[in-house]
Amino acid sequence: MGEGGDQPRPRPRNRRTRYNNVRAVFKAAVRDRVIQSDPTDGVVLPRKRRNEAALTLPTSEQVGTLLGVAEEPFRPTLALAAFAGLRVGEICAVQLGDVELLGRRLQVRRQVQRENGGGVEIRPPKYNSERTIHLPDGLVQILDRHVETRGLTKPGEWLFYGRNGNPPHQNTMTYYWRRARAKASVQDLKMHDMRHYFASGLIAAGCDVVTAQRALGHASATTTLNIYAHLWSTAEDRTRAAADRLLTEALGDPADSLRTDGGLEVR
Repeated sequence: MGEGGDQPRPRPRNRRTRYNNVRAVFKAAVRDRVIQSDPTDGVVLPRKRRNEAALTLPTSEQVGTLLGVAEEPFRPTLALAAFAGLRVGEICAVQLGDVELLGRRLQVRRQVQRENGGGVEIRPPKYNSERTIHLPDGLVQILDRHVETRGLTKPGEWLFYGRNGNPPHQNTMTYYWRRARAKASVQDLKMHDMRHYFASGLIAAGCDVVTAQRALGHASATTTLNIYAHLWSTAEDRTRAAADRLLTEALGDPADSLRTDGGLEVR
């Protein structure tokens, strides 16, 4: 996998994080009497959108199209995002020894951070989110083919490669992502949306908050709820579904009953 030169644009959440970091420095300077006032006072950031409005969920058709058009070195990385929920930095840092193909497990142990000079730094995962991912059979087959094609044999070998024997970094992923996205005609999607796709699949399958939190590597269940609470069914949804099951068990399919009885007489 080669290196791409495209620079990703800062996201609103990144702008807010950078603002908070800069403001902390200025506040410390005021406290230490290095400066008289905090120049960030009064700065108004763009209002944060509600998660249900801001979250973009790819469709299964879009994910399938992306995987179909993605270049071979990039396809398994995209599959790890969509079907295992790994962050981009975590995908870059996977080593052969982290993958247990027979056990259908993957250990998330580290992440890659890009350095200013173009190199990479290996760090623990975000929020110390080391975790075990239980892989579906189809993803195991994709990874198995990738390992065989690359001829990987040593546990310490990087599953994906960048320059000078290093793993790739986020800019490399962005380069390949944009090429795949253009071919699939899904310009509004970000690679991180593949992680949202994975999360939505867990929720749709009935996984509880703690299960989703652990699979995604969030610091707490609160973080998971803050992002995805609107995807879980509400008490009203569950009540309605339970009542519908009772009705069907007692009366059969209401549509059949209407067809049999002719429905209500309209006067």
